[in-house]
Amino acid sequence: MRFNALTVTLFAAGILSTSAAQAVTEIQWWHSMSGQHNDKINEIARGFNASQSDYKLSPVFKGSYPESMTAAIAAFRAGNAPHIVQVFEVGTATMMAAKGAVKPVYEIMKEAGEPFNPKNYLPAVTGYYSDSQGNMLSMPFNSSSAIFYINKDAYKKGGLDPAKAPKTWKEFATAAEKLKASGQSCVYTSGWPSWVHVENFSAWHNLPIGTKENGMAGIDTVFQVNSPAHVKHIAMLGDYAKKGWFTYAGRKQEGEDRFISGECAMLTSSSSAMGKIRKGAKFDFSAHFLPYHDDIKGAPQNSIIGGATLWVMSGKKADEYKGIAKFFSYLSRPEVQMDWHTATGYVPITLAAFEMTQKSGYYEKNPGVDVAIRQLNNKAPTANSKGLRFGNFVQGREVIEEEIETVLQGKKDAKTAMDEAVRRGNEILRKFEAANK
Repeated sequence: MRFNALTVTLFAAGILSTSAAQAVTEIQWWHSMSGQHNDKINEIARGFNASQSDYKLSPVFKGSYPESMTAAIAAFRAGNAPHIVQVFEVGTATMMAAKGAVKPVYEIMKEAGEPFNPKNYLPAVTGYYSDSQGNMLSMPFNSSSAIFYINKDAYKKGGLDPAKAPKTWKEFATAAEKLKASGQSCVYTSGWPSWVHVENFSAWHNLPIGTKENGMAGIDTVFQVNSPAHVKHIAMLGDYAKKGWFTYAGRKQEGEDRFISGECAMLTSSSSAMGKIRKGAKFDFSAHFLPYHDDIKGAPQNSIIGGATLWVMSGKKADEYKGIAKFFSYLSRPEVQMDWHTATGYVPITLAAFEMTQKSGYYEKNPGVDVAIRQLNNKAPTANSKGLRFGNFVQGREVIEEEIETVLQGKKDAKTAMDEAVRRGNEILRKFEAANK
């Protein structure tokens, strides 16, 4: 076979281009962000890829949170797991229990020699995703908290001062009565009822959700959501439903759309809904701290986060872990976090990003967008308010929601329902404990 100069040149170029392509290490990131959040994730990936030439981050949408977590664990068992998977906060215990499947973030950062100090992150965030020694197990990403929104136009129509949103549930009841009397068809609704009215309610009032520091100090935990305070709060919601003050919308974010349409005058839901409300609402609105019961000593305490975190799967090459560490350093940059925060409504995960956003004047120009951050940092987290870690809590949360629904429908009284939530929830915890001893 004869080679001319052009053939040799093209052959050599092919070898060089192949070598160059092989030199780039790909990092797969499975996530559950759809719509505008998916667009933003792709933008973050492009930014990281443009910041260096050794690694290529490839985000892949894998469905809902439970779907992506289940898929990642199944892929690990099959030997083809992604490098990074986004897991919602209630999946933390499940990921920790997936023996040998994950590699802790603090180890990855240390081995890669990347600067990393957990104290640079928001305490309410790091506490949720750290072990008992304070080691961060996963990288915080899209963190939010439950907050309280009001339709200021509806308040004016009801003869209420829109500058004075209810701070307590007593004040809330006064406002609800006036809004109902003014002809408001839906006075109040909520997204994520268990997260808002059990998990955040508990933290906000410094009450335990379960023993063993809400499961963080051991998997032999039991639920405590049938305490007198919990029962009283759920009974109150049942009473509000009877009076037409509370319109149940569903177990997820359905209530947000009913608020955005103007149907409902008040909403408790995720701070991450802020961008969607700003874009879709045709009325003036404001965001506030969650209402609290002023007869519970020490309230309000601090709220807890929702959202998700990034877990790193085990069994990868050292160079791949180095790339993951570099990405996490990039993701933690103040300017990257500030951009994510201002575009989505999720809180910035670092103190530096919060300070940068504050200095930029963004909070002054956009009142209310710092509510979640201030509420998370309202007081130093306690054993009751730093988060929760219950095994198979996806199912546990469903049980709690089912029982709350029976109260709102008038089928059960609050005490009976919450006792049943504890009984059924504890069965789930015991199965998890038995499987992970």
